[in-house]
Amino acid sequence: MVDFPDVAADERTTLEQFLDFHRHCVLAALAGVSDVDASRELLPATRLTIGGIVKHLSHVEDLWFQKKLLGVAMPEPWASAPLDADSDWDFNSARRDSVEQVSALYVAACQRSRSAAGRFRQLDSLAAQSAFGAGPVSLRWIFLHMIEETAQHRGHLDLLRDALAQTGCRPSTE
Repeated sequence: MVDFPDVAADERTTLEQFLDFHRHCVLAALAGVSDVDASRELLPATRLTIGGIVKHLSHVEDLWFQKKLLGVAMPEPWASAPLDADSDWDFNSARRDSVEQVSALYVAACQRSRSAAGRFRQLDSLAAQSAFGAGPVSLRWIFLHMIEETAQHRGHLDLLRDALAQTGCRPSTE
């Protein structure tokens, strides 16, 4: 069980705790999943895999916190990934990765994201690079977008784990 975010924290703490709560649940979705099951298409209506979702979330962490917020080059494996030739490379290439590899990739990306966000005191701080052709977004926007992205894919992970007859992440309600 993971503790649910504080119910009366300040805005930044609330955003950080909600994102970390969903990050924790993403990692928990890997618990007890074999390498074979992590790379299998478990539901007939989608090509999503457990490993592919976690690798994709690693990519999104680095995209928003490293490339957009800090304006630095993407780390590996993204720097040399053939994303122009295969825009779903993060999803597709995960079929060759072990649970341990995608887990380590995600943990490292989340650590880099926390470090990047920690460089900014204000949620109104603007990213170094523009997004969506509309100018730079704020750190607040990045936090909210990452909560949205991570929670959405956490739901996908819950469905995939259900297909394996395994339960997902549940918050402590005590």
